[in-house]
Amino acid sequence: GIDSAKPTTALLLLHATRRSLVLLHRRSAPSSSTLITTIMSLKLRDLIRQVRACKTAAEERAVIAKESAMIRTAIREEQEHYRHRNVAKLLFMHMLGYPTHFGQLECMKLVASPHFPEKRIGYLGMMLLLSEQADVLMLATNSLKNDLNSDNKFIAGLALCAIGNLATADMSRDLAPEVDKHLGNSKPYLRKKACLAMARCLTKCSDMVEDFVDRVVSLLNDRSHGVLITVVQLMTRVLVMDGEYNNEANINGEGDYNDTDTDSPCRAAFLRLVPSLVKLLRNLLSMGYSPDHDVGGISDPFLQVQILTLLRLLGANNVKASEEMNDVLAQVATNTETSKNAGNAILYECVQTIMAVESDDGLRVLAVNILGRFLLNRDNNIRYVALNTLAKCIADGSSSHGSGDDDGGDGGGEDGSGANTAASALQRHRTTVVECLKDPDISIRQRALELIYHLVNQENVEALTAELLNYLVLCPREHRSDICTRVLRVVDKFSPDDRWRVDTLITMLTIAGRECSVNVQSSTVVYVTRSSEDLRAYSTHKLLKAIRDDDGGQRGLLNVGVWCIGEYGDLLLKPYSYQPSSSSGGENMSEAAETPVTVSFMELEPIAVVDIVEEVMARHTCPMEVKQRALTCFTKLRERFSGVADGETLEKLQSLVVKHEGSQSLELQLRSCEYGALINAIKGISVKRGEPSSAGGEEDIFGGGGSGVGGSESVSATVIAAAKEALARMPVVDVKLMQRKREERSGAMMEGDMMDPFDDAGGADAVSAAAPASAAAGGGGEPSLLDLDDIFGGGGVAVAPAKQNGISTMAASVQPAKAEPAVQSDVDLLSDIFSAPPAATPAPAAVGGFDLFSQPPAAQQHPAINSNDLFAPQPMAAPAPAVLSMSSSANAIDPFAAPVQQQQPQQQQQASSVIPATSNAASVGGPTPSEVTVQGFTHQGLTVEFKCSKPDAWNKQNSLLIAKFINTTDAPLYGLHLQVAVPKYITMEMKPPTSTTVPVTGGSSTKEVTQTISVTNTMLGNKNLMLKVKASFTSKGTKVEHMTTCSGFPTGQF
Repeated sequence: GIDSAKPTTALLLLHATRRSLVLLHRRSAPSSSTLITTIMSLKLRDLIRQVRACKTAAEERAVIAKESAMIRTAIREEQEHYRHRNVAKLLFMHMLGYPTHFGQLECMKLVASPHFPEKRIGYLGMMLLLSEQADVLMLATNSLKNDLNSDNKFIAGLALCAIGNLATADMSRDLAPEVDKHLGNSKPYLRKKACLAMARCLTKCSDMVEDFVDRVVSLLNDRSHGVLITVVQLMTRVLVMDGEYNNEANINGEGDYNDTDTDSPCRAAFLRLVPSLVKLLRNLLSMGYSPDHDVGGISDPFLQVQILTLLRLLGANNVKASEEMNDVLAQVATNTETSKNAGNAILYECVQTIMAVESDDGLRVLAVNILGRFLLNRDNNIRYVALNTLAKCIADGSSSHGSGDDDGGDGGGEDGSGANTAASALQRHRTTVVECLKDPDISIRQRALELIYHLVNQENVEALTAELLNYLVLCPREHRSDICTRVLRVVDKFSPDDRWRVDTLITMLTIAGRECSVNVQSSTVVYVTRSSEDLRAYSTHKLLKAIRDDDGGQRGLLNVGVWCIGEYGDLLLKPYSYQPSSSSGGENMSEAAETPVTVSFMELEPIAVVDIVEEVMARHTCPMEVKQRALTCFTKLRERFSGVADGETLEKLQSLVVKHEGSQSLELQLRSCEYGALINAIKGISVKRGEPSSAGGEEDIFGGGGSGVGGSESVSATVIAAAKEALARMPVVDVKLMQRKREERSGAMMEGDMMDPFDDAGGADAVSAAAPASAAAGGGGEPSLLDLDDIFGGGGVAVAPAKQNGISTMAASVQPAKAEPAVQSDVDLLSDIFSAPPAATPAPAAVGGFDLFSQPPAAQQHPAINSNDLFAPQPMAAPAPAVLSMSSSANAIDPFAAPVQQQQPQQQQQASSVIPATSNAASVGGPTPSEVTVQGFTHQGLTVEFKCSKPDAWNKQNSLLIAKFINTTDAPLYGLHLQVAVPKYITMEMKPPTSTTVPVTGGSSTKEVTQTISVTNTMLGNKNLMLKVKASFTSKGTKVEHMTTCSGFPTGQF
């Protein structure tokens, strides 16, 4: 509003310079230096010519630098003859983007000049070269006050313009009385400028709003259109500032209008003016042609838009005011011409006002129809505005009806089913909105997409979802992930049946499987598992055909397809046929009713299914996660086809599983070994560990003993049944049960006041609160991996460790008589996680479950019993040479664990494990090996190993860890960033990595990437070193983040 009331910058600049050259004459003769500078000084017109004549940017910078030097010289010598010319040239330089801060004081001097031409240049320079944060602006307060009291209306107008653009809070308080005087000035020229200046003052000092309400109300009867438009702008600003001031006061507890039915004095005074505003707007509509205010055949559209904006603020949440303005809003909506852009602007503002006030349904339908006409306009700006407004109106309408859903509006469904509502009127323009998806302008397509989400309901979900899938083919890839998530929400909320839902999701994965999120893939799997056997067969057949026809780039499709083939592969061996019922088809039922389409798939041979999955896995573009699922698929197909396939196919499946036992990927290697053991167990073959047990015989990895050496024997029926159960179909996911368990875990965590495991402080309350909660969440005493993850990630319940066969397991429930002494070794349960287990009261060597995340005991009765655990602290080393040792306990081993060292006899180990906590840390652990390699983690091709050593022989608390980064992918990893957190009893210093790019390991010119970490364990011998590691990197354009806990450092040494 302020810019519309002042002249343009270029016009003022040129006009003021021309007038200044004619009117300014100095009586004093210039000095010799002044003459030289005057001769060398350029006129503004000559400077513009020189700049335009420059052919390169360097020439232009040289001209500006030379002239800036001349202007600085003139400022330093206090040359008053051409001060106005120098400021005019500085304004031109400012327009070109060059620094002109050195001329700010010159503007202040020109403002203080008694001559109008110099004042005009000075005020223009002050408004352009200065900001409200400039310190020199406070020097202009006195000059502004003097100019406001000037008899020359043009000088007073310049001061009002400056206040409207630059007034600070202090200047607004000092100059507000002077501005208020001009609100009642007899000259319309000053009244309109005073309204704009007062709007600036009230913006900076909102507590002065109530003092100027009466003056604003009296100005509304002014006959000048310029004054009217500015006073309406002032009223709008006052309403906005009054609302913000009252809201802030209510938040601080100082407000006097907490009740929503009680209006503030400003708002109450303005509400009484609604009839006057309505009358003014009606007069503008009925006014004949006026050359002074006519724009495109419409009388003063600027004033009409400002009045509609003010009515929108007054009518919001006010029924009485809304009823008073309903008639004139309908008149504006029906009588305004749309052939000119001025009329479209008025209609747009009218629609916004109708949607914001408490108007009736008929008026809202009229507003939606106006926006529907905007959609047919050729101007993209008008179409964009219409789509944006429609989406906002539908979203506001759905929230006002209390839908409370962020998945989309009602779209004319339950709440908009009436024939005379805005939602139902919008449904009539659905075809036009869908056509906007084909617009070449990306902004139009995005706004149409947002609107379609709100239009979906039970009746049109099939048609609109088909349009969304069509748009998914053409849209940019960066938008596909969001569209897939939205389609999933729409399908989940409005799906007519399960078959259509699964069919739609598979089609979406076929189109955008590369960009869809993990949640979309998981949801598709859940929908398939929860469906009927007939629908599972249909989904599996269709997924098999999709991944067979795919080029290997749709990662999400491959994940879901390979999983379903492995889970329901036996259904592929039977033919499938489906004929849609006559009631299906939605809106296109009449077209498809004549020739119903029968969906049929023929049966496949087992070897054909295996070949398809093998081909997918063999592609060089196949992601690692798909290969991992393919191994699971082969293992399950080996069980599914056991009774129908020939021996050659079954042997091929087993060979496909075990061929990755030597893979560089730790996950593939682990799965291959474990799945191979399961297949052998189902076949009745006992896989020996190859190391004699304490009883003199051999043990297989499932815990069964045997007398043979290195051979294969039949396993027990219990092991065979357990292996078959492990490869059976996954049970149906109970979403409600998962949500209930998640709520129980979160509630137990809040009630138990669980603390950070890296916090060394704690109390016995954490132990007492964790025991019953873990028993309820774990169920049946089985350890929960989710609970363990929650300990390190902050999302679950901690459980107390118990020992079985020398391997620490997470016991969910223990007997009270034995559990109480076990937890008295420390005060905090979570601190025990990071401390070495006590040597007293060892657990009996009974056959128990295997815990991958366990921690070995400090002392054992049998020196040969040890756990090869990847994540557990390793036992203390002895002076004897280190040799690799395989555990002979009745538990499964981890074939990929870090090498452990052979234990010495029981007496030496027990003596070293019962050292009191108060002993000198330097004597803990005995001799320390020169270097120990500890496996950190492996995730998506990045493997981290820690080479641990002792830099100081006299201080064993200090350790040096060198993190080695290994890239097992076929492309470099970029943007490597490693973050490490340690408990409070450990101090750490990290150095930056040698490189943030990890090349492919094993190449010809591969350079090793390492990062040095220095740690000091102040409680060596009592608590072990543990690291919480978070690594982030970019692999093949995808940002990857992984967080884990490394605890496999030798006990008592680090």
